[in-house]
Amino acid sequence: MAPISIKTVLISESVDPRCKTILEENGIRVTEKQNMTKDELIAEIKDYDGLVVRSATKVTADVISAANNLKIIGRAGTGVDNVDVPAATKKGIIVMNTPSGNTISAAELTCALLMSLSRNVPQAAMSMKQGNWDRKKFMGAELYGKVLGIVGLGRIGKEVASRMQSFGMRTIGYDPITPPEVSASWGVEQMSLEQLWPQCDYITVHTPLLPSTVGLLNDESFAKCKKGVKVVNCARGGIIDEEALLRALESGQCGGAGLDVFVEEPPKNHSLVEHPNVISCPHLGASTKEAQARCGEDIALQIVDMVKGKNLVGAVNAQVLASTFSQESQQLIKLGEAVGSVLQSFSASKKPFSHVQITTQGDCMKSSTGYMTSAVLVGLLNHESGCCPNLINALSLAKETGITVYQAHCASAGATEGVCKVEIAANGCSYKASGSVQGGAPVLLELCNSVFRQPISLTGNLLFFKAPANPQLLSSLAGKKM
Repeated sequence: MAPISIKTVLISESVDPRCKTILEENGIRVTEKQNMTKDELIAEIKDYDGLVVRSATKVTADVISAANNLKIIGRAGTGVDNVDVPAATKKGIIVMNTPSGNTISAAELTCALLMSLSRNVPQAAMSMKQGNWDRKKFMGAELYGKVLGIVGLGRIGKEVASRMQSFGMRTIGYDPITPPEVSASWGVEQMSLEQLWPQCDYITVHTPLLPSTVGLLNDESFAKCKKGVKVVNCARGGIIDEEALLRALESGQCGGAGLDVFVEEPPKNHSLVEHPNVISCPHLGASTKEAQARCGEDIALQIVDMVKGKNLVGAVNAQVLASTFSQESQQLIKLGEAVGSVLQSFSASKKPFSHVQITTQGDCMKSSTGYMTSAVLVGLLNHESGCCPNLINALSLAKETGITVYQAHCASAGATEGVCKVEIAANGCSYKASGSVQGGAPVLLELCNSVFRQPISLTGNLLFFKAPANPQLLSSLAGKKM
């Protein structure tokens, strides 16, 4: 990936001091300003290339719109619920999190809540502080031999599984992404949610908050569970429908809940928090010294590695950049942008474009189709009014302007080097171009069915003139020698 210039970073929340130290050691100026209002952040953000937040700062579309220089938003933690990712993507801003920074802390809190639910530890401790000795009231149950359903088998779900297996629990789970053979290797049998609900004695959720996961545990799913099932949510408020949970608690269908997160934080409706079978915490999943140190250090190191063109970790909206760190990929990106730019100029009078077909050819380009597509679109859209395309936002900008994008790869047809072929349609007309990288530089091989016996270097300024073959044409264009 070409180095991205990050000279100034604003840290808007309390993060570990190592974050600032690492950034400054690598030549980045850092300003720390906490507890800003939305208007204060909007006024402040225009001066910075980077923004580092935790969960309290709401990076809304208004904030992003005001951020004229912003290139990266770094979230020192896992979720990015507080960042308007689509707005950032549209503006070509990388949104980055620290995917493993608080894994252990969140997993340990989940296990603590599971154990507390099984033995009524908080309620018993509170009763003791009130001078009571209620042994019978707090009769619990062993975890040994019980079934734990884990919904979401990412990093945290995996760590929870390994810890609860040590208590002799059987772990089953569901995840639409993690392959069943992978989760089986760490002792979790995958199945559908319909199969999972009726088997569980305990359920813990570890999914992101998405439209597909909102209310994942609701009246319908609670009805399919064992009577008295206990549930834990240390992921995101809203994955468990709070009203449905309260109904299940009151009916006895749910025997207890451990909640670290809520739809509204802090919760204004205290019905759940005050329920005797609910153990609640004020969003403490990442609140350990170790997690905070790890997340603060990780986000700084990830930003530095990105700036130096070494690596890209945790980018939630810029996966296309992950394979663009080699010199070869940089040459291919320049080729894609150049071919796109040539076609943009060649068809300028026929816009708007209706569709673009990008085809990569040759084994050496098999893994480059994604970023080549974005690179071509950058060249095509570069002169559009109000457009500032880059590899991050090119696809979304194309979609917004009504361009249908097709991408494909085919095997090499005898050529040793990789070839990028592009065809665009505009107002019923079709324009084609193809190019490759030769000697480390992009060259044009063909333009609108005209094949160049000597490939044209796609550097500097180019002038294309189309005319029928005529021996006198060159001298008439260049002028007679004096």
